[in-house]
Amino acid sequence: MPSPRSRQALLIIGATSDIGRELALKLGAGRPVILAARRPQACAGLANELLEIGASAVHTLSFEATDLAGHRELVEHANTLAPIEVAVVAFGILGDTARSESDEAHVAEIATVDYTAQISMLTVLADVMETGTLVCFSSIAGWRARRANYVYGSTKAGLDAFAQGLADRLHGSKLRVIIARPGFVIGSMTQGMKPAPMSVYPGDVAEAIVQAMSKKRGSATLWIPGRLRILAWIMRLVPRAIWRHMPR
Repeated sequence: MPSPRSRQALLIIGATSDIGRELALKLGAGRPVILAARRPQACAGLANELLEIGASAVHTLSFEATDLAGHRELVEHANTLAPIEVAVVAFGILGDTARSESDEAHVAEIATVDYTAQISMLTVLADVMETGTLVCFSSIAGWRARRANYVYGSTKAGLDAFAQGLADRLHGSKLRVIIARPGFVIGSMTQGMKPAPMSVYPGDVAEAIVQAMSKKRGSATLWIPGRLRILAWIMRLVPRAIWRHMPR
């Protein structure tokens, strides 16, 4: 008889992202893993690694974040492959700050991918999943929007507020929400950018999430690293005349 865990799936939505990949490898052994990505063919290497570390099966699905009407179909299809126990919403774009200052279409693209599509997907997952864990990604960028990346920061602020409300709605149920608030993440999305203070790597973010999941408690909000909480408190106190000149 297969173990109960072997029948409960890990769903990574945005499986080509650095953090999505790290979480897949940390959580995928001994269970089915479903990898959803805009370019599913790019998941072939990760799928092979997952099978090598003991994933009981690996499925790859095509996912387009801006196809909001397709979100429920994707999740319901994934759930027929194996009941979803852990769902990680790991897709997103940073966008081009200079372009977003004058290109309304690009602003709308960032807002759609980083906010509208996120809350759409979280709503579907919370409706379809009966038990387990939802993981989503806020950011220090959303704590107080900065001149240097205010469009991206505003989407993270909105997503954070939505996720907090969703966690409150699910309180007392068998479904919990883990909200990650990392600082600057050194990875493919930020390649070529100067790291900020308290920067982390995708593996650091994934490990913090895994540790939070292991505690078997309810929903949680994670500052990554933990001392980032102090910097966030200080950020609130900086006068706006100074804050508007802060770098990314």
